[in-house]
Formats: sequence, structure tokens, C-alpha cells
Amino acid sequence: MLKLRSVFSKSKSNNLFHLRSLTKSSTSQSSPPAYDFSRYSQNAFSFSKHSSLPAPASISRVPPSRSFATDSEARDSIEYDVVVVGAGPAGLSAAIRLKQLCHQKGADLSVCVVEKGAEVGAHIISGNVFEPRALDELLPQWKQEEAPINTPVSSDKFWFLTKNRAISLPSPFHNKGNYVISLSQLVRWLGTKAEELGVEIYPGFAASEILYDANNKVIGIGTNDMGIAKDGSKKENFQRGVEVKGRITLLAEGCRGSLSEKIMGKYNLREKGGAQHQTYALGIKEVWEIDEKKHQPGEVVHTLGWPLDHKTYGGSFLYHMKDNQISIGLVVALNYQNPFINPYEEFQKFKHHPAIRPYLEGGTVIQYGARTLNEGGFQSIPYPVFPGGAIIGCSAGFLNVPKIKGTHTAMKSGMLAAEVTFGVLNEVLDMDMYWNALRNSWIWDELYKARNYRPAFEYGLIPGLALSGLEHYLLRGKHPFTLKHGKADHEATNAAQLHSPIQYPKADGVLSFDVPTSLHRSNTNHEHDQPPHLRLRDPKIPETVNLPVYAAPESRYCPARVYEYVADEHNQLKLHINAQNCLHCKACDIKDPKQNIEWTVPEGGGGPGYSVM
Repeated sequence: MLKLRSVFSKSKSNNLFHLRSLTKSSTSQSSPPAYDFSRYSQNAFSFSKHSSLPAPASISRVPPSRSFATDSEARDSIEYDVVVVGAGPAGLSAAIRLKQLCHQKGADLSVCVVEKGAEVGAHIISGNVFEPRALDELLPQWKQEEAPINTPVSSDKFWFLTKNRAISLPSPFHNKGNYVISLSQLVRWLGTKAEELGVEIYPGFAASEILYDANNKVIGIGTNDMGIAKDGSKKENFQRGVEVKGRITLLAEGCRGSLSEKIMGKYNLREKGGAQHQTYALGIKEVWEIDEKKHQPGEVVHTLGWPLDHKTYGGSFLYHMKDNQISIGLVVALNYQNPFINPYEEFQKFKHHPAIRPYLEGGTVIQYGARTLNEGGFQSIPYPVFPGGAIIGCSAGFLNVPKIKGTHTAMKSGMLAAEVTFGVLNEVLDMDMYWNALRNSWIWDELYKARNYRPAFEYGLIPGLALSGLEHYLLRGKHPFTLKHGKADHEATNAAQLHSPIQYPKADGVLSFDVPTSLHRSNTNHEHDQPPHLRLRDPKIPETVNLPVYAAPESRYCPARVYEYVADEHNQLKLHINAQNCLHCKACDIKDPKQNIEWTVPEGGGGPGYSVM
């Protein structure tokens, strides 16, 4: 029989991963993202990219036969040994480690990574002061292999801001040996390393659902249909999604991953792991090119205090990258109480502080973006294993809050999951061993010692500084008690009547900018004529609850102006959703007071297009 080559095809340009146009038709007529099955037979598939590597009998491969439906309404399917959802630090580290083990053990497991961004790295955003601990373990020769990590931290400053002053405090971050990087660029590099090892990476494919067998075990994911109009009708370029099946499925979707959240709910993983609810923050970031005379490569600045009130946890960062670039951003905890707070506007205001403004004057903004991050830490780690797979990286939540770092822990979690997965497919381990591996790793030790830092700020800024200082400098994680988090972020929002509206200054177009200007810099793009990926569980709640009780908080917590209230023909305010603006930050899925907004994946390839974030 003829061998199937692949349901997917791909091409590379300038070290970026691009989606090649694929069609079901065997004619020369092409259509947007679909799948070319005209080249494939209906059976026998060879997974091996390295035919010289024998597959030992102890490691059973996916059966070579494949079944493709002939019904145009049915989805075609493709099978792998391991399916990874998300080409971020955790997902790519897992894929790389799996292939390394294959080479070391003489095995040949097929590994597929599906990524909703148009390119690998397109949806990746982070501060980022990078701790290379996990990378040293994964790819020890990263310096010789020209990883985009070349700006070591040269100074480490910590300021407490008042409206007009910056008060220097002892820095608790200990960033010696770390690097200021662009995480989106590092992820692209990891993608090239993964492909060199034989990992198949497919950007532009959004995993929209989990596939189960008759025993309720996860057997892979389904990508969403392409070419559906906003009204639900099929357009000329309609193509059914694909079932990507795996013997093991690893979910590496990042913070508040939509499939990961469903899995945690279905299998009660928080309860099983004895975890508290997750708590989140929203990070808003710009990359600037500044005057060469002001640029100090490797300089790191963190702040607490102004512009946030003392009941709102958060802080800012300013990192000097290479090439006269700086990363500047504000992180706002989403358990803030005042519904009139607008994180985007707080960030714009922050840039005018007398200690910050001089860095930016005469500079130019290169890129803008936003993303939520996990802040629950040790207390919020769910049981990460489910029948047929595991949750890794920020989907589970391994951010070290006092360090303000999560990339190294995300990568390590992916590596641990890969090692257990390899053992499972070799029939010597059980997937539950991933939980044991986590608890015996330096991830667990690190997060345990940091566990009381974030919940200390439930009592306000000054008590939080005192408690966290005691924890950091004296107790060093040895406190006999573990503090609990307060209310879930959406429950923390107060009624509007308890607060006064906040009047934010108008953007000057020099240091501060309006949302449309910033959105343009994010390269965000979605097909307009598609079903909305931001869904209301109850369409009445915006007008009956959010607007009268909370003064329309979704119009402020979203950093992309996706949500706005517009008067109808009867002069009644109605919620209008500008889904095409979405930065995929997930703030709406987290902060909506009644949890009425469900974030789902749009068509693959939509969203921001980050290159230096």
C-alpha cells in the first residue's frame, strides 16, 4: 500500500513557521487553510523521520494503518504517539525532551505540536528576565547554538513609587546569572531545535475540543472548522477540522488554557490535588526603542506602589534589552475591588512618572501586547494528570511570584512530563508518576518556599510588604503555616456604588496612547466573518447585571477594547463585542463578575502577531 505522508504540510521562512495553504481538492484551485488529502492513500502511515533509528519492541508505535472518512461532513483524523497542544516554552520543551529520549534509547515516537498562532512565537509574550536553569538541563549547548539569549542582567533595582518619587529599596530578586530576553524569539528558536529533532509543528491550527474514547479517556484533540461565517453558514472555503489523536495528550496552552480548564473541571483536578482556586494578574507591555545614550543593556527595574492604590496588588517592570530596546510594562492583579480600575489606562499613566518618563522621551514604541498570568503559586497547583495525558506549564500554573518568573518552571514541567510519557509508552511507568516527579523536583521546592508571598498582599500593600519581607529575609519559606488566597478574582469585584469613577488623563500620543494605536502595534488580526469566539453564557447579564451593578467593568478590564456598550435605536445601552480586537489575554474569562464570558479559540492563525515580546 502507498504510505500516507501527512495530513498537514508546512514551510519555513526566516526561521518563522508558516502555514502553507492546503486544500482537499486535487485540482489546481486553492482555498484558505484546509487540508490536502489528494496526495494520500487511505492506509499505512510511516511516522519515522529517522529511519536509521530502530524502534525496539518494548516501545510500541502507533499502528501504521490510518482511517480517513470519505463523508465530506465527517472529520479526517491523524494519529501520533504524543500530541502537544501549544508551542510555548512548556510544550516545546516537552517535545524536545521526548525526541532526545528517543535518540538516546533508540526509539522512534511520533510527536506533534499544534499551535493556534499563525507562527510559532506569535502569541508569546512575557517580561522577560530569563532564568536559564531548565534550559541548561534541556539544551546545555544553548550558547554555542546561538540561542537568542545574549543580554545578561547588569543591575537590579527595586523602587517604591509615590506619585512624584521613586524610593529605592533592597532588591529581593537576585537576578545575577539571568538574562533579559524576548520570550517570543526564544520560543521560535526552541521551535527550530524541536524540528531538527523530528518534532512536527503545525502553527495556525486551533485545538477547539478534547476527544474521548468510550471509557472517558482523552485520545487527542479536534481542531475547529474553517470557513464558517458569522451567521453559522458555510462559506465557499469551508473545511472541516481534523482529529489529531495521540496515545498521550499534553496540554501546554498557557495561562487559563481553554481546554485545560475544561479538563480540570471534568476530572475535578483541583479537588484531587487539594488545590485552592487559581488567582491571576493582567500584564500589559510595550517594547520601545530608546536613545542610545539612555540605554544600559541588562539593567532591570521593578516597582511597587503608584499608580495602583494600596488595596490593589501589582507592579511595573522596565528591562533593558539589546539593540537599544527596552521592555516596559505594568502587572495588575485581577482580584482588584474597584470596578472603575482600567489596567490599560493605569499603564499609560505610569509611563508619565518622573522616574520613568526620561527613559522613554525621544523613543519609539515597537510593539504592544497583553496577557494574563497565574499568581496562585504552590497553593493553586491542580493534580496535573488526567486519563490519557497531563497538563504542563502555565496551564497548570508554576509561576514563582516573588521571582516574577515562570518560564524556567514551565519548561521543567514539560521536561518532567516528557520523561514520564516516554516511560508510559515504554510500558514501565504510569502517567500519575508525573505528579510524583513534580513534587520531587526543584519546581516544588521553589514554589513551596515562595508560597506565602502573594497571599500576604491580601491584607494590603504595606502589610503585604512587611509579611513578604519577613518571609523572604528571615523565614525563607520555613513558616509553619501556608496562607490562603482570598476571594476568586471575579468575586472580588465590588459594586460600583462603593467607589467613585476614575478620571484618567487623555493620551498625549508621545508617551501614552489610545487603544486603537496600541492594537495596531500588536499586529492583531482575525477573520471578521467568523462566529464570535467570545461567548456569553447568558446574553441578558451584561444589561441586567454588569452595567447597573458594576458599571460595565468589561469595558475597562479588557486591554483591547473588545467590549463596549453602545446605545440601540431606543437609546438603551447594549453590549457590543469587537472580537476582532482580541489579544487572547483571557482577562474577560477570568474577571467577569458572573463568569458569563467564555473565551474559546477563534479560527487558527488569528490573534496577535508578536515578534519581540
